[in-house]
Amino acid sequence: MKVQFTETVLRDANQSLIATRLPFNKFQPILEKLDQAGYYSLECWGGATFDSCLRYLDEDPWERLRKIKAACPNTKLQMLLRGQNLLGYKHYPDDVVRMFVKKSIENGMDIIRIFDALNDIRNIEVAVDETLKNGAHASGCICYTTSPIHNLESYVKLAKDMEGMGVGSICIKDMAGIMGPQEAYDLVKALKETVKLPIVVHTHCTTGLGPVTLQKAVEAGADVVDTAISSFSGGTSQPATETMAYIFRQEGYEVGLNDKVLKEINDFFKPLKAGYLEDKTLNPRVMGTETDALVYQVPGGMLSNLVAQLTAQKSLDRLDEVLNEVPAVRKDLGYPPLVTPMSQMVGVQATANVLAGERYKNVSKEIKAYVRGEYGKAPGEIDPALVKKILGDEKPITCRFADTLKPGFEEGKKEIGSLAKSDEDVLSYIAFPAQAEAFFQKRAEKEKNTFSYTIKEIK
Repeated sequence: MKVQFTETVLRDANQSLIATRLPFNKFQPILEKLDQAGYYSLECWGGATFDSCLRYLDEDPWERLRKIKAACPNTKLQMLLRGQNLLGYKHYPDDVVRMFVKKSIENGMDIIRIFDALNDIRNIEVAVDETLKNGAHASGCICYTTSPIHNLESYVKLAKDMEGMGVGSICIKDMAGIMGPQEAYDLVKALKETVKLPIVVHTHCTTGLGPVTLQKAVEAGADVVDTAISSFSGGTSQPATETMAYIFRQEGYEVGLNDKVLKEINDFFKPLKAGYLEDKTLNPRVMGTETDALVYQVPGGMLSNLVAQLTAQKSLDRLDEVLNEVPAVRKDLGYPPLVTPMSQMVGVQATANVLAGERYKNVSKEIKAYVRGEYGKAPGEIDPALVKKILGDEKPITCRFADTLKPGFEEGKKEIGSLAKSDEDVLSYIAFPAQAEAFFQKRAEKEKNTFSYTIKEIK
């Protein structure tokens, strides 16, 4: 049996360790080698990369994608898409979702991994449909979590429903690294017995379980695993590519990776990592093992957000109280998986509860929208007292929230006007209005101040 690898260094590994602060020019020289390594796919876009390009890196995310595609013609490019949320934190109208997916594929995307933070299948239907219409591979995601209401049967049913939608593979997405080896084995085995699709497993090393979890997943029949080149692996990132390749070869699996090329890739990223440690972009804290996450289920990105939030309010000494409050808020909200945007929403609310000294004294507008049903169906029952406090006598939405939204693409196009030079620009603006507008203005300024001239030869 062959085990295939998705390399995450260009997206989730650097998102998990250095908050997606890896600019294109830093990794451009190694793209040719990444293309020669023998990966199943390169995860290089989606997640927080889009926001980060506009907000911090002064890059056009679409241009970044096109450049990676040009440099890696032999390897499939992969992105992470938050279903109806796209790459943002709210639901977008169907026309925007369809246009975003279409343009992602036109600009070079081959595999779109699509998830919904609540595992509400209604919220991935449109993105899956558009991906298939445009000839790309839609990978349906199970957001893995543990709770009194999440079990093998519920995950198998979700996979079966996604198979019925036409997805090309099923990905088990373990955001916080809380899936144990036996759980991985049992879930992969159950999926292999139920659906006729390749199974992909994604986890993190946050709790120290990652490598063994991947090993057991493959022993149960997983086809593809997500790993990170070793210098950007471990901690809140993925298990190391080279280590997992070594393990699987020892077990007799076929591994199609070129070890010599992997060494060149790792040697390239080593000094980059050293530089990020030196300038404190990479906090050594995220490189450790946090077994507390097995209780709190807090993914790496959520933990760094909580630390930043509490530091800004000079309350970092109350981190343990906030971490204790997270599972309680999650229970009140019907056990949503802690994945973007739910992880941020639960974290912000837990912080507000602790700092105010009173639970739900202040309720964020996002939590109000969630209780109203704007993010989809809660996995379990939301605490009735909290529903009453937030909604009063108002009835929550039970339909798919996107069905209540007016088309948004033409409206966005009108709003941004001549600053947008393409449909891609319009989509950037709809996803992140303030950041995109500032980026376009800066771009226009640069163009205005760029002169071209020719030197004529005087005879």
